[in-house]
Amino acid sequence: MTTALFRSPTLQDAERCYAIEIGAYEGDEAATLEKIRTRIAQYPEGFLLLEAQGGIVGFINSGCAFEVVMSDEAFKELVGHDPQAPNVVIMSVVVDTEHQGKGYARQLMEEFIQRMRALHKQTIHLMCKEQHVELYRKMGYQYVRPSPSEHGGMAWHEMVMAL
Repeated sequence: MTTALFRSPTLQDAERCYAIEIGAYEGDEAATLEKIRTRIAQYPEGFLLLEAQGGIVGFINSGCAFEVVMSDEAFKELVGHDPQAPNVVIMSVVVDTEHQGKGYARQLMEEFIQRMRALHKQTIHLMCKEQHVELYRKMGYQYVRPSPSEHGGMAWHEMVMAL
C-alpha cells in the first residue's frame, strides 16, 4: 500500500474533489461543485483529504448537528450545521474509481474517526447503500434503520458510531 497523507482541503481542491465525487457516485447522488465548495469553506475541520500517488485520491466530508435528521436534504448544503454540535454527519466517503480496492476508504475513515474524537464529538452518522452496510459494520458502525431519504433516487441505510 502506498503511503497516504491526510490534510484539510483548500478551495483550490474543490474541482478535484468534485471530479472524484461525480466519478464515484451515481446520477443525482453526487454533490455539486458548489456544495463541495460550501463544505470546504464552512467546515474544513470536517473535510478530510487523502493524498497518495501524487494527488488527491479520496475524501470524507461532513457537518455537525445537535439533532440529526439523516433525510434532511438542506443539511447537505450545511443548513443547520453548527461546528460546536456533538454529532457528526458524513455526507461523502469517496475514493477515485482508479484507486478503489486499495484500502484507502478504510484509511480515510480511521483517520476521520480519530480527528472527530480529538474534537470531542459524540457520534458519527452516515447513510450508505445496502452493499456497504457490512463494510461500515466492520469499521465499528451500528445499523440504525432503512432511511426515509430517497436521495438520488436510491435506497439508503442509516448507520451510527458512538465515539
